[in-house]
Amino acid sequence: MPSPAAISAEALPLRDIHLPAAIGWWPPAPGWWLLLGLGVLLLAGVWLLRRRHRHTRNRRLALAELEELAQGPTEGQAAALSRLLRRAALCYFPPADCAGLCGEAWLEFLDRPFADRPFSQGVGRFLLDSPYRQNAEMDGPAVIELCRRWLQHLPGDGARARRNR
Repeated sequence: MPSPAAISAEALPLRDIHLPAAIGWWPPAPGWWLLLGLGVLLLAGVWLLRRRHRHTRNRRLALAELEELAQGPTEGQAAALSRLLRRAALCYFPPADCAGLCGEAWLEFLDRPFADRPFSQGVGRFLLDSPYRQNAEMDGPAVIELCRRWLQHLPGDGARARRNR
């Protein structure tokens, strides 16, 4: 038998080394799938936050205007509050439901979110009575707080209510 040193590489029946096929770009590694999923979740979250911010914009603006009215003079405050509530209602409800309402029907519309009917049977009645009273005294903080509660009870999506007309 020949010695191991005497055997040359050419004499051995070995095959040549075959390299594996090049790694393709598809399918990506699991880390890339995870990164893609996180990116989709991030985009969906940003979209939902922007949508929510956009849909609550009218409510935020109305609440800011209410704060300005609360800080301002009381003359004409009842009329300004009534206009503010009507504009907010038109943003969040179909015009057929609230645009033509006046008097008791308007107060009943404003009472919808509340069980105790604070507009038609409470301090909110001032909004209806004040234009016809000489030197009407208003319980300012109570009426402002009632209007604030009504604005906060508005549905979350004013645009959706407008689309459903």
